[in-house]
Amino acid sequence: MAVIETKGLKKTYNPDKVPVHALNGVDLKIEKGEFTAIVGPSGSGKTTLLNIIGGLDEPTEGTAIVKGTDLSTLSDSELIKFRLQHIGFVFQAYNLIPVLTAIENVAFIMQMQGRPSKVCHDKSKALLEEVGLGDKINKRPSELSGGQQQRVAVARALSSTPDFVLADEPTANLDSVSSTDLLDMMAELNEKEEMTFVFSTHDQRVIDRARRVVTLVDGKIDKDETRE
Repeated sequence: MAVIETKGLKKTYNPDKVPVHALNGVDLKIEKGEFTAIVGPSGSGKTTLLNIIGGLDEPTEGTAIVKGTDLSTLSDSELIKFRLQHIGFVFQAYNLIPVLTAIENVAFIMQMQGRPSKVCHDKSKALLEEVGLGDKINKRPSELSGGQQQRVAVARALSSTPDFVLADEPTANLDSVSSTDLLDMMAELNEKEEMTFVFSTHDQRVIDRARRVVTLVDGKIDKDETRE
């Protein structure tokens, strides 16, 4: 069974005024352990696709099925819980909580899951060490570089032990060295732990690393290339 499957996915914004067809019939399957880049020009529907797969937006037509569950069948509260248990998110703007330290930011998701405090602390510390920030656990986001903040965001995404991680332009605000370091880390997690990553990106460095590249044009899949 695919980890992610979309069937006839369509999304239209402003349908009663000037309609914008962000997605226009997307059929896609992503299996466990894939390292996939969703690419295409601005306005092609990349972020919309990720948002619908992640349960952050609803399609106008079609279905998004995650771990065998049609997301449209879930209530708002069920969807929040489902995202919390199954999906990790890494955003372009990091989305860290400014008043929390690195370790508190990572622990936050696990606390929402209701895990014991010691488990949250110990796992958060281990994850930050794994992403190379063992000496920054008590720093707040304002005290970290962009690359370091994005590493905290990745650790946070992994803290819930998700079935896959959605990364929307994760290198957009990073310099070349930080981007390379971040991609090295994600590739290692993918290879060693079979963590599934799905990227929305313009960054050629991400595209070069991906083992599958899905190209969207005008809300449709134009190409779907798998690499060895």
